[in-house]
Amino acid sequence: MKMKTQDTAKKLIAAAIFAGAFCWAASAQDATTLWNANCAACHGKDGKGQTMMGKRLAIKDLTDPAVQAALTDDQITADIKNGITENGTPKMKAFGEKLTDDQIKTLVGQVRSFKK
Repeated sequence: MKMKTQDTAKKLIAAAIFAGAFCWAASAQDATTLWNANCAACHGKDGKGQTMMGKRLAIKDLTDPAVQAALTDDQITADIKNGITENGTPKMKAFGEKLTDDQIKTLVGQVRSFKK
């Protein structure tokens, strides 16, 4: 009986590890998919902002440690939700009505993933 319990416990542990790895991979995929669909046109897939639109708007390089240090997660969240305006001119559109809070949180993580 003890052997069956140990086997069952091992199977449950293996299943939990597999599920965790699967969720992590799915989360990473979701972040990339969200980024590519909503942000990459301006910020670039690599976060450097070297796209045509990114250059025109003088978008900050999200791989720059100084830029990362100056941004808080709350600020990134607010920028994604509410957009960014500079001198009354829209610089980034708001995504608060398009994306859920969880999706925005995922994008904050994606922004942080560009940190060198």
